[in-house]
Amino acid sequence: MRILITGITGFVGGHLVEHLMSLGGHELFGVSRRAEWPGGLSHLAPHVRLFAADLCDAGVTEQVVRECRPDWVCHLAGYANTGGSFRDPERAWRENLTATRCLYDAVTGSGLKPRILFVSTGLIYGEPDEPDGVCAESTTLKPASPYAASKAAADLISYQYTRSAGLDIVRVRLFNQIGPRQSADFAVSNFARQIAAAEVGKQAPEVSVGDLSARRDVADVRDIVAAFPLLLEKGRCGEAYNAARGESFLIQSLLDKLVAMSRVPIQVHQKIEPGRKADTAVARADASKLRAATGWAPQVTLDQSLAGVLNYWRSLSGTQTS
Repeated sequence: MRILITGITGFVGGHLVEHLMSLGGHELFGVSRRAEWPGGLSHLAPHVRLFAADLCDAGVTEQVVRECRPDWVCHLAGYANTGGSFRDPERAWRENLTATRCLYDAVTGSGLKPRILFVSTGLIYGEPDEPDGVCAESTTLKPASPYAASKAAADLISYQYTRSAGLDIVRVRLFNQIGPRQSADFAVSNFARQIAAAEVGKQAPEVSVGDLSARRDVADVRDIVAAFPLLLEKGRCGEAYNAARGESFLIQSLLDKLVAMSRVPIQVHQKIEPGRKADTAVARADASKLRAATGWAPQVTLDQSLAGVLNYWRSLSGTQTS
């Protein structure tokens, strides 16, 4: 397949490229704001033809689509900072909703008929309908941040374009992913970064944390991206699919596991900001629809995933990972 991936230079994009390379036989194209790979992804450069484009410029985006002539499009690009979206909601709406609409207009204008995978987020569900916190694809959408609301709108417009423009779009809603190369803006990666730094004396043997009481459905990013080509092959046009482990974990328990893996004793210092309300998140996702449609199932255990994150930060700190 000829595959065009937007947002290819991000955390999920890099792992998707590695997975597609392992499958073999695909010709890969990518779009990012700048046609540059970050240092940690420079090994992918020989395998991908990379274009610079602002997806909100439908004319430029259409030129890219025409040149790539993709069989599949995987739309990962977007604004992905929940907290930041409160400070800059216009950017969140532009990069999530406007960019998605312009991409679809560009595909329509090209006259090509690729199958498109729109990558959404479980945060569009907001507070779950049921007390047990399990969310299926039919759960009411109640997004609680500009980020989640803009992704929910892009998710819905993806369905609309299957009806009004006849595009072949499948939606996948991701929950919490962890893995090597994830930014320290995310909790598990932040914990691991601090532990790796403490192991080599770059900081005191302690981890500073916030609220640890929330539960999250956590899966390895390498498992999540393995679902993408399966959905592009087998997903139904217009349908949405949750991609998640289907099991929730206390953030406290994730930290405890990482601390147990540390090579030095670690103290935990918790500081909860006064008046801060915990971020809404689905405690557990029902991913049975994805499993039934594609046969997908997670392969990486939670302990393997956590060890992979910690070893990644150890590699950056200059310590041995085994």
